[in-house]
Amino acid sequence: MQIEKSALITICGRPNVGKSTLTNALVGEKIAIVSSKPQTTRSRITGIVNRDGCQLVLMDTPGFHKARTKLGDYMVNVVKESIPDVDLVLLLVEPIANIGAQEEALIERIRAGGNPCILVINKIDTVEKQELLAVIAAYSAAYDFAAVLPISAMRKDGTDALLKEMERYAKPGPALFPEDMDTDQPDRQVCAELVREKLLRCLDKEIPHGTAVEVTRFTERDSGIIDMDVTIYCEKASHKGIIIGKNGAMLKKIGEAARRDIERFMGTQVFLQTWVKVKENWRDSDVLLKNFGYTDK
Repeated sequence: MQIEKSALITICGRPNVGKSTLTNALVGEKIAIVSSKPQTTRSRITGIVNRDGCQLVLMDTPGFHKARTKLGDYMVNVVKESIPDVDLVLLLVEPIANIGAQEEALIERIRAGGNPCILVINKIDTVEKQELLAVIAAYSAAYDFAAVLPISAMRKDGTDALLKEMERYAKPGPALFPEDMDTDQPDRQVCAELVREKLLRCLDKEIPHGTAVEVTRFTERDSGIIDMDVTIYCEKASHKGIIIGKNGAMLKKIGEAARRDIERFMGTQVFLQTWVKVKENWRDSDVLLKNFGYTDK
């Protein structure tokens, strides 16, 4: 397939609205982790869709929220910097006929940038169709959107129509990424994120939000089997005990679930070993944030 045009597209919205689920649905592969907890996505994740001679480069951004740590500041800045200088913005919202503070702030950012913007109303499977009319009316009164599309990212309902609409904003030119790429993330980063996803799914309350994951060894044998060492960092010694669990049961559960997804992603057998270390208040440490890749510099 010869790429003849491309578009750079930012997906933004409040935490837990379904941005990563939508990114995965559009790409057709799991490149962004998902969980029921807000602020799952911490960095901008690029997904690449090639269809009909058109390359769509999707930028899945962290949920726009009120930052309380330096990590939160970084996440909010990622969103702000991802809105200007793109061909199209998708504002993803829930089917609620009330515009929240996060959405208002994002609309102002979009208005200032002058980008065309499509309003994407997600989770339409959770409401009656007539309820959507009030949602559309509320948002249409707040901003002149280029289009309004109701979808269910989880069920992939409406995603084909969204892809067709996004293609309208592609501009003539060569591919921005090789055609065999689904994402620009290195394999090590995707694997680390898959481990963090399992922390989010298996642990309660604040504990998973205070974790960072680092792949410290990533080697491939001649047979193709991958040996991987992963270190999980947490902020308190008490959290370390919870992550490890009684007789190591929780860490084993997290590791086994992560290994299955990593093997699916890598397409080969993986031997995964995990450790847990304490790094107090790392979310407010410039040095540690940089070490973990959460930095603009």
